[in-house]
Amino acid sequence: MSETTDTKQLFQSFTFKNGIETKNSIAMAPMTTWASNDDYTISDDEIKHYEARSGNVGLVITGCTRVMANGIGFNNEYASYDDSFLPSLKKLATAAKKGGSPAILQIYHAGNKAVLDLIPDGIPVSASPIALAPSMFYAGGVVSRELTHEEILEMIKAFGETTHRAIKAGFDGIELHGAHGFLLQNFFSPYYNQRTDHWGGSAEKRMNFAVEVIKEIQDVIKKYADRSFLIGFRISPEEPESYRVKDVFPLIDKLIECGIDYLHVSLADLLAQKPLDDENGGAPILKLVLDHVHHRVPVIAAGGIKQFNDAVEALKMGLSLVAVGHGLIINPNWVELASHEEKADEVLSMSKADELRIPKKLQEFIQIATGFFQVTD
Repeated sequence: MSETTDTKQLFQSFTFKNGIETKNSIAMAPMTTWASNDDYTISDDEIKHYEARSGNVGLVITGCTRVMANGIGFNNEYASYDDSFLPSLKKLATAAKKGGSPAILQIYHAGNKAVLDLIPDGIPVSASPIALAPSMFYAGGVVSRELTHEEILEMIKAFGETTHRAIKAGFDGIELHGAHGFLLQNFFSPYYNQRTDHWGGSAEKRMNFAVEVIKEIQDVIKKYADRSFLIGFRISPEEPESYRVKDVFPLIDKLIECGIDYLHVSLADLLAQKPLDDENGGAPILKLVLDHVHHRVPVIAAGGIKQFNDAVEALKMGLSLVAVGHGLIINPNWVELASHEEKADEVLSMSKADELRIPKKLQEFIQIATGFFQVTD
């Protein structure tokens, strides 16, 4: 693989503080494939999908997997909430690491965005009994059941148990999905968390759930990991219903204080996205976050990276690694194209979907939700 002066930064290795090293600065972004077997084990289609895309990236972050059965956020989402799923997770880890890069298992609970048809009584659980606000992908209106203190402690333990499975499966770390309005974000949100106990009532207490989850995971790693193992945390820097970029800074400080190995920022357009209430002189959200982090912890970001020059610009902003999502779906050889500064396809031709190792169920989803990708036949 060759690179020119312009792309040299993309192909520099990166070493985390615990010694885990990437071969370049490109991460495979976590992407749900809607493609598990009906028993929620990893499917052959998903294995082929990861094998086709993991060869040249520096880091693989898998799509999310739930730590409890009622935390499912997507149809045909592979599971990790029970030891019976360990063989499935081992297959996934092997596929994700086939190219020789470290692989991270993204774990979460969907909270108030759980799939209603796939959870008990069709009632999601969350920090407080607040109706989900409508959005592009959610009709809203469903009121969650508030988790009890005891249930929260069980949830924290479940995050630790899934981390233990990730260790046994062969992954190199876990990433806590605290973005996109799922359970970890539900607790941080002043809109969805209106508790007055240890788990809410103030900005500080709304961070307690995330803090305790991280502590539990650290204990599990210390007890069971026989190798270096990463903890990442993914955030949405804004929530339309409540908090803004400046409000997430205390959470970032707390996560760094807790000892996370990296912060992952999820954006729609990482290069240009501005705050909802722009009081920062037009500065992009990512710049504001990076300025606040100030090199205290590695930062990864995803959002709208289509071509190699987009990725280069992202790294120039100060990212440690740049995550590529849709570009890798459409072009499994995206990294190789970038190394030669060749333009990658931005439009998916469905006639080539099988050739591109796109799972059948994901193909069906793309055809139904044409807004998810720009598609041609």
